[in-house]
Amino acid sequence: MSPLVLHLVINLIQITFVLVLAPLVEGVLERMEEIIQGKHGPSIFQPYRDIWKLFGKDEIVSEESTWVFRFAPLIQFSMPMFVVMLIPALTAYPLFFAFAGDMIAVGFLFAASGFFVALAAMDTGNVYGGIGASRTRMVGFLAEPVFMVVFFALSYVANSTIPYTVNASWAVSWAAMLQPAHLMVLLAFLLLLLADEKRLPVDNPAGKAETAMIGHSNYLEYSGTGAALMKWGGAMKFMAVLIVFLNVIITPWGLATTTHWGDVFFAIPKVLGKIFLFLVVLAVIETTLAKLRLFRISEFLATAFVICLFAMGVRLVGIG
Repeated sequence: MSPLVLHLVINLIQITFVLVLAPLVEGVLERMEEIIQGKHGPSIFQPYRDIWKLFGKDEIVSEESTWVFRFAPLIQFSMPMFVVMLIPALTAYPLFFAFAGDMIAVGFLFAASGFFVALAAMDTGNVYGGIGASRTRMVGFLAEPVFMVVFFALSYVANSTIPYTVNASWAVSWAAMLQPAHLMVLLAFLLLLLADEKRLPVDNPAGKAETAMIGHSNYLEYSGTGAALMKWGGAMKFMAVLIVFLNVIITPWGLATTTHWGDVFFAIPKVLGKIFLFLVVLAVIETTLAKLRLFRISEFLATAFVICLFAMGVRLVGIG
């Protein structure tokens, strides 16, 4: 098998990895949070059942909606798959599409998906969708500049903007991963992850009050196949962001270093193990923090922004 074909096949394996296991990651996190709160909680496979049930239901589309409403679920579903081709999901070496875009392109793809979802929420004229879309864009307008600064700080610390190159820079030694600038960027991205994925303390994904929703209110008007694609795509985006955080920013441990099939497939449980370990940390964070008031979200993201500036300053003066 030629190297080009081999890399394309491994890319398909990475896409399938996220496509199939993203609902499981979401289900495990929800179950962990319920256990920490002393509840039994749903099965970790409940997201699969929800998606399957939604695919079997009729889809109702408002007559007032436009092509944006119908097109947004496809964008929400497909964007994470494009992102996975640019980041080290299972392999430590670059694949065929690795240099088609850098970390700024990854942030752009996520932002484009969120933009269309917010437009679709306002498309039907539902008042709750408009409220949720305005709040989502408010968080987005605050988070996207921080995304850019985080990626610039990360590229300044690692001397590259390509995710695979950044990943390789941490593999040099433990000292490289423990330098102060890297730890600051790690903390800033964690805060950004909570805000961008609408997790506590920014938003409560389990909340049911329409007037208090931020992220979930964008999906209120969807039913049937559209709702299934929205839910599945949201789970894939969450898993893709976790992969960026764990494989690119924290540590390259667990990734395949050769093109041997055994090495690639053995990387799946190792990367999944990293994700599940981090989900424990995330579950503790979400169950111990209260939801912020809306006007306090800007302060939360400003903290991440300032941390990134400190990281670049620390790197500039050569500390670490």
